[in-house]
Amino acid sequence: MEPTAVTWAVLGLIALGPRSGYDIKRIVDRTIRHFWAASYGQIYPELARLEDVGWIAGADAPRGGRSRRVFTITPKGRQALRDWLQGRETRIELRDESLLRLFFADAGPDELGLGLLQARRQGYEQMLAQLRALDDGTGPDPPFVDLVYRWGIDYCEWGIEWCARQERRLRRTA
Repeated sequence: MEPTAVTWAVLGLIALGPRSGYDIKRIVDRTIRHFWAASYGQIYPELARLEDVGWIAGADAPRGGRSRRVFTITPKGRQALRDWLQGRETRIELRDESLLRLFFADAGPDELGLGLLQARRQGYEQMLAQLRALDDGTGPDPPFVDLVYRWGIDYCEWGIEWCARQERRLRRTA
């Protein structure tokens, strides 16, 4: 099987505990969405692929009147995840529509670009508030979950300051 961009996120979340597709989407939206998004349209087909190759095993676990399938990682899947974790290829990809708009802002008046920059700063502020709200005080996260959480906080704080600094610079030159 050729892993996709979603393979490792889905497999990694299942490695942390049994999950349904709904559970995976909920966890993605609450945790890793700030740097790795996945939709239901990506998650459910990936669950089927992972089950077909034997990396996960699913079992029916209805809840109320709803059908539900819960997946667990298999030894073969755990080995694939370990192999990926030990891999040397490190690809950093960034898809950022706000940054794309800023790139093309010269096509409009200066105030449009400045407005986009202000909106970007506000986006960082909102993301920072969402990340800080994740700290529910119930105890420490696992060390590397905490490490990524702290990266998110630092990234947002840097982004807020960068936007403010660039807005001041652009206003001086305008």
